[in-house]
Parts: sequence; structure tokens; C-alpha cells
Amino acid sequence: MKILVTNDDGIYSAGIAALADALKEIAEVTVVAPSEEQSAVGHGITMKYPLRVTKYHKNGNFFGYAVEGTPADCVKMGIRNIMGESPDLVISGINHGSNTAINIIYSGTVSAAREAAIMDVPAIAISVTSHDAKDFRYAGKVAKMIAQKVIEHGLPQGTLVNVNVPNFPENEIAGILVTEQSKAKWDDIYEKRTDPFGKDYYWLTGKLVEIENEKLGDQFAVKNKFVSVTPIHFDLTDYDTFKKMKSWDIEKIFNEKTN
Repeated sequence: MKILVTNDDGIYSAGIAALADALKEIAEVTVVAPSEEQSAVGHGITMKYPLRVTKYHKNGNFFGYAVEGTPADCVKMGIRNIMGESPDLVISGINHGSNTAINIIYSGTVSAAREAAIMDVPAIAISVTSHDAKDFRYAGKVAKMIAQKVIEHGLPQGTLVNVNVPNFPENEIAGILVTEQSKAKWDDIYEKRTDPFGKDYYWLTGKLVEIENEKLGDQFAVKNKFVSVTPIHFDLTDYDTFKKMKSWDIEKIFNEKTN
């Protein structure tokens, strides 16, 4: 089995090293990741600047390829140029920080997996729910287990799996739940501040506003020490509203104007 590993925290992060180590027990692993941190870049791709790729070594040994681009760039580059073939699986992570609820939209980690899904490759995004996480061994075990399940059962075209692991020791984890994306979202603002030279600048700040009793949601799961496993896809069509809008006779407006 061949697995492409990437992330948005940068190729030097502790999370991607733990992920690669765990997956090497079950697959041939190729690492292609951003040369610098790309957190919250969403699904951006590089179009107007050249992409440079360098070999990255860790502790004197070759580890992977560092790309001066976004997580989505790394997946494209990894599959089309470096591997030259579609891997059996793409796994993005292990991210430092939660990617539940609305964070899924902003996440570079999830976007890398989404890019793989767009390219018809099964994909997983995995995160630990703390920016201060130090031990990624259990998350690595979870990634390996979910990877084996995805390979065994497959995924529908365009679907990826988003996994969030609570930042607790393995013996404190309550279990694993298949969840929905929570409806929690950020109440945030760019706070105005002043630098030492008297010039104004702005810094994003805010808090996540959670929905009460959202027991099937990913945010509820991780708050209660469950690993959250959420299937998501890139088809953004609201099919219920699509059906309703058909009755609005919008499509007749053109004919009425031309007549």
C-alpha cells in the first residue's frame, strides 16, 4: 500500500513525523508538505508564483519533500509530479489544533485531504485538539486504524474522513464516534491594537460559539473525550433548497425578458 502524507503545520512539525512513523508500519509512505506553516489557508492553490521543491532531512535521514506552497499544492505536486501515480490513500496531519465545526472550512489540513478527494484518491484529515499537544502517538494509532478501515471499505467518490483526537492520554479516551460536522461557529473580530511606534494594527480574536445538546456533532464528541470521525464531501449544493428554488420559476425570467 502507498500513502501520501502531508499537513499544514509544515514539514518540520512533530505531528507529521508521528503520522509518518505510524503509517510506515502498514504502507510505503511518501511525505510532501509545506516548507512553512500554512494553517488556516483553506483550499488555496498557487498560480502566479513558481513552486520550489527541496528534499528535507530529519536527524540526518531523508524524510520527504518540502514545497513552497499550500497544502493543496502539496497534494497536487505529490501525486502528479513526485509520486507520478495515485496513491492508495492520502492522509493529512497530524494537525496541531482542532478541526471541528466551521474550522473545517478554514483548515489547510482538511483542504489537503479535500484536494485528494477531488483527484479521486481516498483521503483522511487528522488533528489533535490542542495547539500545545506534545504526544502524538495515540493519534498516530488512530490514523493507522482509520486508514485500514478506509482501505477495507472504501469511500464514495468525493468523500473524505475528518478525524479529531482529544488531547488526552490514551487511557482517558472515552471511545470513537462517527459524527456530523457541528454547527458551532466563531464570534470573532479584528481587534485594533497599537505597536511600539504608535501605528495601528489588527489582530483576529474571538471565541467559538457552540450549540447546546448537539450530541451527534464533532465538537460535542471531542469535548467529551471521544475521537470524532466525520465523513465530509466537497459537493456544496444544498439539494433541499435546490428543489424548492425550482418552484420559484427563476428559469422563466429570461424568457419573460426576451418576450
